Amino acid sequence: MTSFSLQHQAFEPNWFAALDPRTRLLAAVFFTLSALCLSALWPLIALLALALLLTILLGCQWRLIIKRLLAFEGFMVLVLLFLPFTVAGKPWFAIAGMEASYQGVIQALVILLRGNAVVLALLALVGSMEPVKLGYALAGLGIPEKLVQLFMMTVRYIGVLFDEHQRLRTAMKARAFVAGSNWHTWRSYGHLLGMLLVRSMERAQRISGAMRCRGFNGKFHLLTPVKWHRRDTAVLTLAVLLFLLPLEWQWWQYGF
Repeated sequence: MTSFSLQHQAFEPNWFAALDPRTRLLAAVFFTLSALCLSALWPLIALLALALLLTILLGCQWRLIIKRLLAFEGFMVLVLLFLPFTVAGKPWFAIAGMEASYQGVIQALVILLRGNAVVLALLALVGSMEPVKLGYALAGLGIPEKLVQLFMMTVRYIGVLFDEHQRLRTAMKARAFVAGSNWHTWRSYGHLLGMLLVRSMERAQRISGAMRCRGFNGKFHLLTPVKWHRRDTAVLTLAVLLFLLPLEWQWWQYGF
């Protein structure tokens, strides 16, 4: 039975693992904002190269990175296929009587480069962070307490629900269930979702009772509050300056 995890493994340098988690989260936010402000191809290529450099320096495992990128690239393929034919502009080429505009192709490439750069940066900066540490970082940044609690509970029990789903699927296979395009298959999947929902509600009630027995009053107490140090300021400043370089290039080269 495979386990479910929201993070990917990485051989992080010691100095990076010792940073305040808010540093990594803020660096990811600044990188995303920089990518959203870019609209020229060469600065976006430079930003993508910077994201690739981050994944190398921070010890990300390329096998897992590529695996998680495949799902994103599936959506990007649709953008590349249809966007050039839906954006008005100077005709570039035609397929089956449909004309693709030069502006549409450029816009599709911009979206492709921007999306891949952001995804790689998020996987490098935040993807290897423990979910609990990410929750502490969100709380330290002043995110509403209810949202942080919801995130922490989701992280804690989404794996439990995934294991429950796997057990139900194993039970179906033990009864010689074979998926197909027929009424029996859809009815079986409906029963699977129904049983998963019922068991989730039962488990939620047991968890709620156990938390009340331990004195839970609706407030999560952080066991190890995050602390900001001078090295965090230095690393975040350096990261922001690096992320601003493609923006400066776009400004001086293209004037926007």
